[in-house]
Amino acid sequence: MQAAPQLTHYQRIGGAEKVRALVHRFYQIMDELPESYGIRKMHAEDLQSSEDKLFKFLSGWMGGPQLFIQEYGHPMLRRRHLPFSISASERDQWMQCMNQALQEVVEEESLRKELSTAFAGVADHMRNQPA
Repeated sequence: MQAAPQLTHYQRIGGAEKVRALVHRFYQIMDELPESYGIRKMHAEDLQSSEDKLFKFLSGWMGGPQLFIQEYGHPMLRRRHLPFSISASERDQWMQCMNQALQEVVEEESLRKELSTAFAGVADHMRNQPA
């Protein structure tokens, strides 16, 4: 007997519509939360381009269509973030915004925890400053 196929995070979250909702809420929180000022100032005034790129990246990262790769090539996340000074503070600000967005958008608690853990690893990898 064959085991049932595992659903991807993309499928579990609800596909493109929910990934887009997560990304939109993430940037709304970043824009509104005073504690996220450090990372907000790294972005353009208009967040639409950032929102679009993060949506495309997360689509593939979660196991859905590889939209980012199709348009921009390999993500090379760390290299793309090197122009920005990212320390533990910026990592933590990013995670605070993402965790709040996950809490508000993702219904399944186990999926929220899995995604938060995965995001924490990626966010920590983006650090390029001590501490």
